[in-house]
Amino acid sequence: MTWDALLDDEPHTIGRWITDRAAQSPHGIAIDDRGVTIDYATLAARALGLADGLRAAGYGPGQRIATVSGNSTDHVVAFFACALAGVALVPLSWRLTPRELTDVLRRSEPALVLIEDDYATLAGEALRALDTEPLVATLGTTGVEASVPFAAERAQRRPVRDDDPVLVIFTSGSEAAPKGVVLTHANCFWTNLALARTLPLTEDDVVLAMLPQFHIAAWNCQPLLAWWVGATVVLERSFQPSRALQLIRERRVTAMMGVPTQYALLAAERTWADSDLSSLRLAVVGGATMSIDLYEEWAARGIALAQGYGLTEAAPNVLHLAADEGARHPGAVGRPYPHVSVSIVDPDTQLALEGPATGELWVRGPSVFAGYLGDPESTDRAFAGEWLRTGDLVRRDADGVFHVVDRIKDIYISGGENVAPAEVELALTLHPLIEAAAVVGVPDAVWGERGVAFVVPAPDALLSADEVVAHARRNLAAFKVPVHVEFVSSLPRSTIEKLARSRLRDRARRLWEGMDHEHSR
Repeated sequence: MTWDALLDDEPHTIGRWITDRAAQSPHGIAIDDRGVTIDYATLAARALGLADGLRAAGYGPGQRIATVSGNSTDHVVAFFACALAGVALVPLSWRLTPRELTDVLRRSEPALVLIEDDYATLAGEALRALDTEPLVATLGTTGVEASVPFAAERAQRRPVRDDDPVLVIFTSGSEAAPKGVVLTHANCFWTNLALARTLPLTEDDVVLAMLPQFHIAAWNCQPLLAWWVGATVVLERSFQPSRALQLIRERRVTAMMGVPTQYALLAAERTWADSDLSSLRLAVVGGATMSIDLYEEWAARGIALAQGYGLTEAAPNVLHLAADEGARHPGAVGRPYPHVSVSIVDPDTQLALEGPATGELWVRGPSVFAGYLGDPESTDRAFAGEWLRTGDLVRRDADGVFHVVDRIKDIYISGGENVAPAEVELALTLHPLIEAAAVVGVPDAVWGERGVAFVVPAPDALLSADEVVAHARRNLAAFKVPVHVEFVSSLPRSTIEKLARSRLRDRARRLWEGMDHEHSR
């Protein structure tokens, strides 16, 4: 079947991808999970079995099932089962502290929570802090696949529709609390169709998936497309540079996607020069803009990195730069994907700018999200009519190629993870001896950016930087914890009493440039 043949009136629901593929390639290997493989027929049978169990137990469209799980075959089974049953999967981050996990559980209001054994302690502590605990089961063949708890409220029984949510991904915005991005079956269909037409995969590909599955890229940047076309996905639990290089050689990996930090750490690995990368034909960079030095380091090994730009609210693919254009357009993030419309808008006048221009990037198309879960006000603020406002300042050159200039929002990106300063600042001020705090990102050669905190202690408080960091670690995921704490008597303000972050960024950069850096988390 051609891609154009799919653009008909048939539903574009994602669950059918695995059943259609199982009918065509039953014995093809769908997943290699730490050496344990599963073929398409078995994967589809498990997903169908769990979907039947969910429907029989009363789950269906309009409901959500949350997971606390690492990357695993069991987690993929749960995803496709939810897609087949019309339930939205809410994969929650195991990097969060119990306090943070409690917050997103409260926001997501899941009908059921599926927990991998490795994260039972974290999830249990978070669940106990809720006013009302949802139903809970363990992932896998001896857990929820064997027995599904009956739903507290039965969902409506009806066919799954294109506009039903299939994923809810929590992402850090410019506000203190993470927001749940609701992505429908249609959103995921169109973003994968665009990917297939731009950076295609075939059933002969072997895809290395090393991003955690609580990120949208771990689904919609290669893995879901791989399962659509019948490729094999080598599923990794965590990113270890030496192991990743070993897998590329041993599994004959042909395609992969990662953030700049991961590619930098691979190139810095002691076995890099001798590693066999000959099988790799497609290496995609996302999450942040890669440096020209990183591009050239991989190009020297015969691999041209393809740059991408996206955001969770766009499911996530928006712009891409072909691998062979990287040298001609250093630092660029490319042109729009098919089925994605973009506009550069003057942030002050809200007027669209033509030709070479600099302004805020707006995005429109069928892959743009359905809204923030339970937050119509934030959803309204994110849109201007049918256009999604990204909050990113971009430049379009004379060739129509886009470059990211800065973020209008205050988010910074550390190791491919969005960090909202407001969220970190709120956590810091939970300390009784901290009167105020401001956090900014500074450039870092390995992590892309890291956080520097400016802290105003309470009057007469005896407070050390180590105590502030320890407090942050108790309340924040490791990637959000500031790498440096600077005590100040007050925070700089503009004439309208708004925090002057630009002045803090300049000061933080000077501090950071004068320090010896430790690149571990």
